[in-house]
Parts: sequence; structure tokens; C-alpha cells
Amino acid sequence: MPVPIRIDFFAIVILLGVVQGVLLGGLFLTGTRAKTVSNRMMGWTMLAFSAAILEVFLCYSNYQFQFLWADNFAEPTNFLLALLPYFFGYTRLHGHLPKGWRWHLIPFVFWCVYSVFWQFQSFDYKYNSYISAWHPELPYRTFTFWLPEDPLYLRDHVNDLTLVSMAVYMMLSLKEIYGAFKKNDIPFFTLHRVVPLTQLRNFNLLIFLFPIVFVVVKLNFKQDLGDYILGSLTTFYIYLTSYLLINHSVLFKVESAGAEIKKKYEKSSLSDDYGGAILQKLQAYLKEEKPYLENDITLPKLAQRLSVSQHHLSQVLNDRLNQSFFDLMATYRVEEAKMLLADKALSHLKIDEIAERVGYNSTSAFHTAFKRITGKTPAQFRANN
Repeated sequence: MPVPIRIDFFAIVILLGVVQGVLLGGLFLTGTRAKTVSNRMMGWTMLAFSAAILEVFLCYSNYQFQFLWADNFAEPTNFLLALLPYFFGYTRLHGHLPKGWRWHLIPFVFWCVYSVFWQFQSFDYKYNSYISAWHPELPYRTFTFWLPEDPLYLRDHVNDLTLVSMAVYMMLSLKEIYGAFKKNDIPFFTLHRVVPLTQLRNFNLLIFLFPIVFVVVKLNFKQDLGDYILGSLTTFYIYLTSYLLINHSVLFKVESAGAEIKKKYEKSSLSDDYGGAILQKLQAYLKEEKPYLENDITLPKLAQRLSVSQHHLSQVLNDRLNQSFFDLMATYRVEEAKMLLADKALSHLKIDEIAERVGYNSTSAFHTAFKRITGKTPAQFRANN
């Protein structure tokens, strides 16, 4: 072997990431968990991450000299590293894959087919390919092409194409998550935990680090010499997923809302009598003070005004009204809007003005809530009254 095996901190970290990714992938793709489409997407994401960093491990540790047949075997996964997390987020929010999802796989499938031109070359070619990227100081071997190596001259642009793919799907992921926050009339950067929106938001914001680090690495290292940094970062994402699985398993599991609420409050100190008193106090306050008309009302603010704990108020809403705080606000706001829309004396008001009057910062969020609750748009409701 031209150079000795290198096993250092980065090699160990990356190898552990490979193992953990394969274990997680198997976990999500087997048993009852695999019945949920979002779990399947996360399972394939972990396996794609593992394949990508396994190649990095082989190259960085110099084991690639023993496995020349595997040179660049994972290159097609470049076009899955942002696509699959997008699929996961979309399916977690909507319960199904986006329309025409198969078309999104075209770059990956194309690169798999195109890789035939360099995968079916001699070992001498693969030896030269490896050392040109990782050991340019070593002498090259003489070889003969079995096939044209790169007939479309695309391989020199694989990093550029990877970045474009990442940018597109990270923006699509962010768009979906932002839209979900907006639909529920929740600030995108809220500090309150909203399952699963805040977890998806935080995970995707961390994923945004990857293209930044990717660009920095490629600008500062010749060839692939800095890929061990990208492999370590990908390993971090794999272990982050493990952490979320353990500490925020609601991000991945599918349960009925009743089961989640029951578990959440099973150790609560709230008695039936006290819960009933909170409910009466809440309903009276909503009727008299109409706090839902305030566009910055939050659960903590409402709990403070009622002189009850946020946790107890949330439990009352979930247990006794079967609603979240945001559902409750939407219900009262829509009822108020219905009265305004039906009032002939206010027919001069535009829809966005009514949305603002009933506490919405976003007209689109108002439209979404109104249609969900009444089955009609605000304009249709006004026209029929």
C-alpha cells in the first residue's frame, strides 16, 4: 500500500457516524415505524448520509487503496442530501409526499446512470482518480480508458450542481415550515415549543450550515482534502437526529392528539374542580375582554392575566375544549369576523381590514383559518349574508 492507514479523531468520528446512520436508517425503515411516510423519509435520509460519509472515511483513512472498486461510489447521494430532508419535513407537515415527487429524483437517477462511465473503468484509473483528490504527491499509473470517462463534461461541476441542489431544497424546506407557522398565525422565531414546527424549524436552520461549510471547505482545500470536515458535520447531523429521537420523539412518531395530551398531563397536579374554575374564568374573560383581538396575545400572557400557570391553562384547553391555544384564538377571531362581515354597516371594510380588526397580522393566515372553520372564504361568507 502506498501510504499507511490513518485512524485519528476525525476518522473515528466519521466511522461512528456511519454506524449510527445505518442503525437509525434501519430503525426508521423497519417495523410499525415504516408505515409512516415521514419515518421512511428520515430512514432513507440517514442511509444517504451514511453512504456519503462512508466514502469520506475510506478516502481519509486511506482504506480506499484496499477498496479501489468503491471509488466515488456515493457521489450520486450528493443530490439526496438536501432533497430527502425536504421530503421528511413535507411529509411530517402534510402526511404525504409532494405532488410529482418522483420528478425530484431525476438528478439522483441521472447521476447514478452517468456514473457508469467512471465506475466501469480499470483499477488503475480508479487508483489515479483517488490519489489525484487525496494524495496528489504520489505517482500516477498508466491505464487505458474502457469507456469515455466524462462524455458530457459534467464531473468538474459536481460541486456546483450539489450546491444548487442544496440551495433549492433547503429553500423549499424553509418555505414549507414558514408557511406552516404562518398558517397557524405563529411567529416563525417563537421561543415557545410548538410540536412539531419548532423542532422542524431548528433542524432545518442547522442544516443551513452545511452549504456554508461546504463552500468554505472547497475554497480553502484543493481537491477533496477538506471533505473530512464535511463528513464530521454530517456525522453531527446524524447524532442530532438521534438526540431528537430520544428527547423529542414526538417529532417522528404518529399518535392521536388525545394520546399525546394524556401522556403530557398524566402527572399534572390540576384537579377537576380547579380545572373547571379555570375554564369558567377563561370563558368569562374571553367574552368580556376579548383578548383574541390583540395580534400579540400569547398563551403566557393570557395565563398571567388569569393568574393561573401556563401549564394548567394549556391542560384545560386540551382536556376540556380539545383545542390548542392557537385553535382557540382562531375560533374566537373567526366568530368575531363573521359578525363584522355580516354587518351591512361595515360592508365598506376590506377583508384585510377585518383580518386586522380581529387580531390577525397576516391576511393569508386569516383566510386559511376562516376557510378551515367555516368552509367558506371571508368573501364568500360576506356575499351570502
